[in-house]
Amino acid sequence: MTHVSSRRQWFLSLIPTVACARRVLAGTGGKPMRGIFIIMATPYTGAKAVDYEDLAREVDFLARCEVHGMVWPQLASEYSRLTKEERLKGMKVLARAAAGKKPALVLGIQGRNTAEALEYLRCAEEVAPDAVIAIPPTEAKSLDDFREYYTTLARETKRPFFVQTTGGAPNIEPTVEFLVELAQRFPHCGYVKEEFNPVIDRMKALAAHRPTIKGIFSGQAGRGMMYEMRLGFDGTMPGAPYADMYVKIWNHYQSGQEEKARELFAKLLLMINLEQQIPGTRQYVMQKRGVFKTTMSRQQEFHWTPEAKREMDSTWAALKPYLID
Repeated sequence: MTHVSSRRQWFLSLIPTVACARRVLAGTGGKPMRGIFIIMATPYTGAKAVDYEDLAREVDFLARCEVHGMVWPQLASEYSRLTKEERLKGMKVLARAAAGKKPALVLGIQGRNTAEALEYLRCAEEVAPDAVIAIPPTEAKSLDDFREYYTTLARETKRPFFVQTTGGAPNIEPTVEFLVELAQRFPHCGYVKEEFNPVIDRMKALAAHRPTIKGIFSGQAGRGMMYEMRLGFDGTMPGAPYADMYVKIWNHYQSGQEEKARELFAKLLLMINLEQQIPGTRQYVMQKRGVFKTTMSRQQEFHWTPEAKREMDSTWAALKPYLID
């Protein structure tokens, strides 16, 4: 009797794990939609042309960091500064570079309006990423415009589809009810990158609608990832320079080593906070790590003082023992 009861308890204990696996596995390759999904930076030459060689090198770097996913182009990728031709070519470059590698490739298909986004989606479908993501349309006037945009896109793909909640037209809230409704109509749209305030409250509200909502991710450089992991959310989408550090923190926490995760997160947070004090810290680190040839950005020019460089170097030195070569 005890043996049978124990077996039954063991079997029942597997149900949440199996449900979680089914929730996060998707896409043609069945890659998990869970963990550290890095928003890739866009590299430029000295003349500020997109450096596609470095963009492909970034894929190799992130694969060596053992990230779970790679996302491009999004806000941190300076997507709004890219031409249509650059975005379309970048998709093809990334698809070739990511082929056969473990991380999931997620391509950004957002546009100012539905017609523009459809063009990016159709190009993405040609190169067959593991998933797609779309920022809301900037030309929208109402939530109904958001609804028409995402509904139209959802009909054109069967891939896992991440809905980002910020970056579109101002003063339009993609409500939790809207996101749940979309996921009910299109199950592959049950993935959300949540950055709309109050973020944690909204993430909790989304979690109440599992399994319709399949994946709940955060942004904001992963600043809230420790609490978010405690709450059982599915991942975060931070920037590229410290990708290996994010992965170590995630892996430590998921394996029950919370104190190790917190120790590393405290060191990482100093570097993340420095980005607010010294613009261009990310570009500086990407060049320092040998991923990019330049520190160029189309968003702004960077002119670091000797003091700023010393501060970046000093804070970076504290992370180096934990990073890949």
